[in-house]
Amino acid sequence: MVAYGFKRFFAPQIVAGIKRQTVRADRRRHARPGEHVQLYQALRTRHCRKLVDPDPVCTDTLPIVIETSSLLDCVIAAIEIDGRRLHRDEIEAFAGADGFAPEHINHLAIDMHGKTARENMGAFWLANHAASLFEGVLIKWRPED
Repeated sequence: MVAYGFKRFFAPQIVAGIKRQTVRADRRRHARPGEHVQLYQALRTRHCRKLVDPDPVCTDTLPIVIETSSLLDCVIAAIEIDGRRLHRDEIEAFAGADGFAPEHINHLAIDMHGKTARENMGAFWLANHAASLFEGVLIKWRPED
């Protein structure tokens, strides 16, 4: 079983089942399809709390590449999942599914006041990732049956 920690502003979406995916950097071991995942807020702190019980099941672990550019208002220049580059409309849908939809996040997250999910994702990305090319994995899950 693999555990993943999330920022406070993602917690309500995870609990409600709106956010069912996460983008992570490569590491020694990620969840594999069919395995349970544990989802926490403030992991490895004294304020740690488990967000979902029973533990959801990983459905996909896919390679992802995210290209960013500070020259773009939306920052997110391109996203490629499992070798397929997303179209502009698909990037907006992806950013929304990843928890950045304005209606779910703008009132909770500092410095995220974008009109689109892509803009919010870009603001988050600039604040948390220095590189203009990110290569990692997309982990998706579904509730336990």
